Amino acid sequence: MIDLYYAPTPNGWKISIMLEELGLSYNVIPVNIRAGEQFSAEFLAISPNNRIPAIVDRAPADGGAPFSAFETGAILVYLAEKTGRFLPSDLRGRSTTIQWVMWQMAGLGPMLGQHGHFALYAAEKIPYAISRYRDEAARLYGVLDRQLGKTSAYVAGDYSIADIACFPWAMTHKAQGFTLDDYPNVKRWYAEVRARPQVQAGLAIGKFVKEPFDEESRKIMFGERARSCWERSSAWSSW
Repeated sequence: MIDLYYAPTPNGWKISIMLEELGLSYNVIPVNIRAGEQFSAEFLAISPNNRIPAIVDRAPADGGAPFSAFETGAILVYLAEKTGRFLPSDLRGRSTTIQWVMWQMAGLGPMLGQHGHFALYAAEKIPYAISRYRDEAARLYGVLDRQLGKTSAYVAGDYSIADIACFPWAMTHKAQGFTLDDYPNVKRWYAEVRARPQVQAGLAIGKFVKEPFDEESRKIMFGERARSCWERSSAWSSW
C-alpha cells in the first residue's frame, strides 16, 4: 500500500496517473492546499518543501521501514524503479527519458505555473510578467512539439514517465489561452495520452469539492499567510 498525499492539480495528477498505470494499491490522503494543510508538521515530515504530492511506500523494495518521497520527478523515478516499468533500463533510453522528466520539472511545469499565476490568479495583472511567461510557455510548447515530431510517438520514444510528467501540465492549455492547433505534434500526442483508461482513472481521483478561491485562500497560497504558516510549522518541527 502506498499513501498518496494529494490535491487535484497538475502535479498531483502526475502521481495518481502513474499509480493507476502501474496498478499499485494506494490510499489517497487529501491535502487542502487552500486551507494551508501543506504547512502542517505531519506533512512537512514527508514533504519538507511543503508542496503536494508526496508518497509513503509502506512496502519498499528493500523490505525496510516505510519510505517517503517528495518532488514529482523523484516520485516518478522511484515508482518506475520499484516496478521496472515506464523507465528504460538501457543507458541511452534511461538517460533520454530522465532528461525529458527534468525538462518538465525545470521548464514546462514552472513556466506554465508562473504564466497561470500571473494571467489567471494574481490580484494585480502585470503586463510584463504575463507577457514574459506566456512567451516562455509558448517556446516550451514549441520544444515539446519538435521532440514529438522527431519521435512520431511519445516524448522519449515509448510511453514513459516523461509523458506522465508532461501531460498534466499540457491539460492547462485552454485555461491559459493556448490552442494545440498551433502545435500539431502535441495535439496528436495529447489526444493519445488522454485516451488511455489509466490516465482517465488518474484524473478522476480525488475530485474534491472545491472551496471558493477567496482572499483568504489567496493569502495562504501566495502571500503573507503562506510565510506565517511556514514560520509556525518550522517552530513546531523544532519542539
